[in-house]
Amino acid sequence: MLHPAPGTVFIVDDDEDFRDSMQWLLESASLKVSGFESAQAFLDAYDGELGCLLLDVRMPEINGLALQQILRMRGISLPTIVMTGHGDIPMAVSAMKNGAMDFIEKPFDDEVMLQLVNQALAQAAKQQQAQAQNSQIHDSYAQLSRREKEVMALVVEGQSNREIAETLGISPKTVEVHRSRVMGKMRAGSIAELVQQAARLNPGA
Repeated sequence: MLHPAPGTVFIVDDDEDFRDSMQWLLESASLKVSGFESAQAFLDAYDGELGCLLLDVRMPEINGLALQQILRMRGISLPTIVMTGHGDIPMAVSAMKNGAMDFIEKPFDDEVMLQLVNQALAQAAKQQQAQAQNSQIHDSYAQLSRREKEVMALVVEGQSNREIAETLGISPKTVEVHRSRVMGKMRAGSIAELVQQAARLNPGA
């Protein structure tokens, strides 16, 4: 038995019997579960908690694909496993294109489902960690002075202290001081780490 990852498994499926059986299966593996009869019920209740989504593609009103799009518009990134009936494969493929982690056909093997859920929860934990790191990088960057930001940008470009001094019209010694402050405030242990942080600050650059 896999050691359960932290987080909640959110089941969104309009079939009550299926939800109950899924909840029993997942809770028997010591997983925390929360079930919803519709996409709207889930949207009304979800508060940003760590977890993954078990999503039925065919539901009245808001179907699984529409729910995925709503979550994306709201900036909510939940690892999603799409559950599909035999005739719903094209919809499941569309769900994968919308960012679903995997899809599984009903009826499915319990062990396969448990494995997928644990993988999804592990992915959710990684995403949460990455978001926390990004937040810390942005907070640290906000603490830099205007001059320190200029120095950081040139350091990241690969310029030497002498080149930065010429570009900014200051002495190499002053550049060294600013550079040291940048490394300290950004909590960067190396230039390579500072370059990675800069890439996270400007993901489209």
